[in-house]
Amino acid sequence: MTFTEKLEAAWKNSNSLLMVGLDPDPNRFPPCIQQSKQAIFDFCKGIIDATAPYVCGFKPQIAYFASESAEEQLAALCDYIHKTYPHLPLVLDSKRGDIGTTAEHYAKEAYKRYQADAVTVNPYMGFDSIEPYLAWQNKGVIILCRTSNPGGSDLQFFESSSGEPLYLHVASLVAEKWNRHGQCGLVVGATFPEELKKVRERVGDDVPLLVPGIGAQGGDINSTVQAGKNTRSTGMMINSSRAILYASSGDDWQEAAAAVAMQTRDAINAARG
Repeated sequence: MTFTEKLEAAWKNSNSLLMVGLDPDPNRFPPCIQQSKQAIFDFCKGIIDATAPYVCGFKPQIAYFASESAEEQLAALCDYIHKTYPHLPLVLDSKRGDIGTTAEHYAKEAYKRYQADAVTVNPYMGFDSIEPYLAWQNKGVIILCRTSNPGGSDLQFFESSSGEPLYLHVASLVAEKWNRHGQCGLVVGATFPEELKKVRERVGDDVPLLVPGIGAQGGDINSTVQAGKNTRSTGMMINSSRAILYASSGDDWQEAAAAVAMQTRDAINAARG
């Protein structure tokens, strides 16, 4: 099964466009978890088990694991997701951006070591930085387009001689030239719904959008869904991390995470119409 086939099935079978981002911060773990020798794995596993009924996938952020020398815990976590929830896509959020053999090794890291169904990449160095990932024909390549951070406008709004902003140029490159196997997607932030709408119009129905920025970053769910959904009322992986992960720091941390995930899924579904 390809990444997009797995994602389509998850949208349908889970009735959800919500993706949970795994950004583990040990300083925010409940006291009952903090003393564990594999606290990062235990916390993330607990979040996964609590929220799996309400999501279309999980998105671990590699830097949160690497900064704590927890790459082995990340690998074990990815293995757990694949074995326990094989129907849910795993997107490795690494935002790699390099060329040649270096990019080949980054692709191998994502797809082989961590068994990711898809990986986020940075297109700033052009097609050479994307091509090595396309060699893995069944795997997803999710390319930064219009990011949710305020500073994204510094470059992404740079206009060509025709007046087209860079982020729309990237969207066109992906949809028209780079998406050789139909497994490419785009990262477009919920904090900019007008730009999200323009990207959806530019790429059509079949390019999935990874949409960070709801929850702690303040993106509005209704505006996000209306701007980014395709004609099938799917087409998005709407990511929430901190609002779900740290819904409670008490003994009820899993129950609280599940409740917020369910509420977020339901709010997204209500906006889908």
